[in-house]
Amino acid sequence: MQTLSLDIPGKQYPIIIDQQAFHVADIRDRLKASKIMLVSDDHVAPLYLEPLRTEFSDYEVHECVIGAGEKHKNSDSWQKILNALAENGFTRNDALVAVGGGIICDITGFAAASWMRGVDFVQVPTSLLAQIDASVGGKTGVNHAAGKNLIGAFHQPQAVLINIATLQTLPPREFNAGIGEAIKYAGINQPEFYTWLQDNRLAVKQQDQAAMQHLIAECCRFKAEIVRDDEKEQGMRALLNLGHTFGHAIENVSDYRYLHGEAVALGLVMAADLSERLGHAALGLKQQFIDLIEAFDLPCILPDKYTSDAIINAMRLDKKVHSGQHRLILMRGMGDAFIAEVIPEAVIAESIDACREGEKS
Repeated sequence: MQTLSLDIPGKQYPIIIDQQAFHVADIRDRLKASKIMLVSDDHVAPLYLEPLRTEFSDYEVHECVIGAGEKHKNSDSWQKILNALAENGFTRNDALVAVGGGIICDITGFAAASWMRGVDFVQVPTSLLAQIDASVGGKTGVNHAAGKNLIGAFHQPQAVLINIATLQTLPPREFNAGIGEAIKYAGINQPEFYTWLQDNRLAVKQQDQAAMQHLIAECCRFKAEIVRDDEKEQGMRALLNLGHTFGHAIENVSDYRYLHGEAVALGLVMAADLSERLGHAALGLKQQFIDLIEAFDLPCILPDKYTSDAIINAMRLDKKVHSGQHRLILMRGMGDAFIAEVIPEAVIAESIDACREGEKS
């Protein structure tokens, strides 16, 4: 077992990482609830709700199961959770437990933030993407028809319980999508992590225990350090959106045919292309991302049917847009990300089109 800590003003909580166990007993002193609502989706619930019900047997346990997939990350699912809380008499002193991937982590956190203006919740992430990103940092929310994660709140969990063994039940596509988020950290401020991923890509693909423990712990540590200094994304936390402005737009225009990590991988290639195109980074950065992304069977080329006009139109609803001007996370090199202001749409379109056409630097 390995325990990390996320410390922000007025709040501290553990991130517990283990190869085989959830370690619910280790957080009982953090949960003063009498009732627990286990929230999951119809893919994950049959795998983990029964063992977790047993682990939470000291509490009065209830369950709420919603549909799986991005199309269910909406206000209807959020309302279903709130209805379950109301029907079972949950008070401000009770708690929710998210059991699933990034969608469940986000929507359960938002329900916890909303119910009686905020109740406790615990993250039990079962996908790689959720373990290294969505469960840590307190961002919660649901999608709107106009775009991804447009409705939400900042609400920190009481704990994050990561059981690496849950990754063994993931389809390969879901596992690889999580690597898209891991590669993002290398681009932000961890160039040595890029080297580690390259050197250990086979061990990671085979889910070697030591490699996965290292990968998950490092990603959680990277994110915790950034969130500690900027919880509400007023400054440097925006760097965690590297690849995401493009990625969220791709998800939107493709009607979520791409998994989030797949869209982020495409977004990283586009961000690297734009960084080179604007002269911020030397030629070769884009190829560095392509080499690693392709090694994990993630997409680098967008089909031509998704046009740059459609993607830019979706990008206009990005939360970082200021006074109608695009603000993007770009790079000066691997591990040197920064916030770029006032980028012309014509240049953004060139980078999107370069990745649609499969152009390589």
